[in-house]
Amino acid sequence: MLSRFLALLLLCAPLAAFSQYPGQTVRVVVGFPPGGTTDVIGRLVAQGLSERLGKPFVVENRGGASGSIGAAGVAKAAPDGHTLLLVPSTQGTNSFLYASLPYDTERDFAPVSLIGTTPYLFVVHPGMPVQSFRDLIALLKKNPGKYHYASTSPGTAQHLGAELVKRMAGVDMEHVPYKGTGAVMPDLLSGRVPMMFENVAVMTPHVKKGTLRALAVSSAKRTPLLPEVPTVSETGMGLEGFEVLGWFGLYAPAGTPAEIVRRLNAELNALIAQPATVQRFAELGAEPRGGPPEALAAFLRSEQDKWGRIIRELGLKLE
Repeated sequence: MLSRFLALLLLCAPLAAFSQYPGQTVRVVVGFPPGGTTDVIGRLVAQGLSERLGKPFVVENRGGASGSIGAAGVAKAAPDGHTLLLVPSTQGTNSFLYASLPYDTERDFAPVSLIGTTPYLFVVHPGMPVQSFRDLIALLKKNPGKYHYASTSPGTAQHLGAELVKRMAGVDMEHVPYKGTGAVMPDLLSGRVPMMFENVAVMTPHVKKGTLRALAVSSAKRTPLLPEVPTVSETGMGLEGFEVLGWFGLYAPAGTPAEIVRRLNAELNALIAQPATVQRFAELGAEPRGGPPEALAAFLRSEQDKWGRIIRELGLKLE
């Protein structure tokens, strides 16, 4: 009888621990500096989960190497649900761009939920002698290698989107990588680097003020934030079918108990469905996604299939 009682206690102990999760402050690691869309989404998620679960969820920015530094730290964290990783689309491309990474995405992380997707806006400084994306392609064809474009980090969708334009349209422009949105904006606004893809919500205020000119959006359909701006695909000139989306997902370290992953997934999906969150996502030009952990795993595989092939064809490698 005593042995059965002890066995029951052992069974109930972990269940009680799961029901009390989180037991302390939860770190949400974002592998990019403050100010960019990944950071904004991270803080939105952290605040919402704090309110829903009654413990602080605190964003910790650990920028560097296209998000790899932050991801490596979370991969080594205790798998107890108190350290999480919020990632953008670099999670699906870094393994193809870097010769080696200090983690393996499928082995070292447990997917929690896909959060949302967002398009990018291709903008130019008003000093550029172009009024449309067709004008830009024509200009680049006449001046191969003369013009430069920026990205917020090597290997990001902003970088790869521009490289895909080069490949599909048969043009040449030079890449200038920066360390985050905050770092690139002064040079973009001054014209020192004249163009780039960047998140539509980040660029829209500058477009409306006239400090930047919007030429095209990277999604398959136009964005409600700037419905007058055509898609890259609408440009023609070899760019038919072009689509590049940013995406955001939440991961926990591998080995995190399934009960904790399920609870985080349920709370995050409920948060994403709230009208206030839907409205905030709309302001960011983002589309809420959600779904079970398996949906994030499947989405990651589809991104890896797409970009792995393109990166190999382009011959891109980062140190």
